[in-house]
Amino acid sequence: MNPNTIRRIDYYIGRPICFLLTLFRSSGNKTTKPQKIIFLKFIEQGATVLAYSAIKRAEGLVGRENIYFCVFENNRSILDILDIIPSENIIIIRERTFFTFLSSSFSALLKIRRERINAVIDMEFFSRASAIFAFLSGAKMRVGLHRFTSELPYRGNLMTHRIQHNPYLHISSFYLSLVEALLQNPAEIPMTKVPVSSMQKNMPVFTPAENEKTDMQKHLAPLIGNGNKIDEMKLVILNPNASDLLPLRKWESENFIELGKRIISENENVRIIISGAASEQKDAEIICEKIGSSKAISMAGKTTLRELLVLYTMSDILVTNDSGPGHFSALTAINTIILFGPETPKLFGPVSPNASVIWKELACSPCVNVFNHRFSPCNNNVCMKSIMVDEVYSSVKALMI
Repeated sequence: MNPNTIRRIDYYIGRPICFLLTLFRSSGNKTTKPQKIIFLKFIEQGATVLAYSAIKRAEGLVGRENIYFCVFENNRSILDILDIIPSENIIIIRERTFFTFLSSSFSALLKIRRERINAVIDMEFFSRASAIFAFLSGAKMRVGLHRFTSELPYRGNLMTHRIQHNPYLHISSFYLSLVEALLQNPAEIPMTKVPVSSMQKNMPVFTPAENEKTDMQKHLAPLIGNGNKIDEMKLVILNPNASDLLPLRKWESENFIELGKRIISENENVRIIISGAASEQKDAEIICEKIGSSKAISMAGKTTLRELLVLYTMSDILVTNDSGPGHFSALTAINTIILFGPETPKLFGPVSPNASVIWKELACSPCVNVFNHRFSPCNNNVCMKSIMVDEVYSSVKALMI
């Protein structure tokens, strides 16, 4: 569904439903222990990477077989790659239309109830849909954000373990705090009164099978051409487009075109690979054409997410807008340059030691945040326009040595 459609449904339908369901919420918070835990993270696969430590912490509490995850159908791939949730425990919601969304949501709720899951962790910030879903799941323990006295989006009082939004806490730590809340007294408000320093973080390493690397080399060879061996070249991946969910995050295509030209003209043994989703395939091909060199090829829409990670393991540098690839790359050793604008790396920054950030830190940034459901009023993303090609190329050049 269109993001604006989702927003309107969440506001006009979600608000009254949250109010009505709050009337049926039983008073008092009974202390119990989590036995089966389900995470709700419907959108943004990159955020799922940041939640890895939280999921591993939950696994330590109840065992891998008792961890579940509910996600939109199009965002399942990263869970299969991370391999931390049993495949049979991944509950899918189809969102192609409003009616498929409703019917698959109903089916998902039935499965959660059948599995007798007693703990729900809502990772969707102030989404009313996820709060409603958590309440209807029947779980006795429901962890999620609550606005308390802040003028934050209203979504009723449906959580048993109510977390205060902390705009100074990196999202990976925030997700960990949700799991830690399960071990605390739910009568304690606001939660979670646990030192951030005590939360252990870790990140998996993606290692492709030899046949996956061989297949990718065979796939790239005819595209790269000139008889060069891939392992003797520098491969630079450019990811020009952020998700349509947040178009403000996009660095202009003309900038990527100029950057590609500079990289090729000043580096003899380099190839440019344009990456992107299937919906971005046409635009990626246009960017390749405008770079105007056989050394630039498009792989947009030609790889699965897993194949994209294989490509990362074989490449040297990734330049991307603030989007999923910036987090996916943390699973590999590729050097990554992430261009931030309307969001802040202080909250959503990469966890990879091989990643660097370019961010102008304007006084109006971040304008995309939980206070506005990540729908900014901005119509002139100066934060992205202020990032110059020379600056990005200097970062690329430093990594080419």
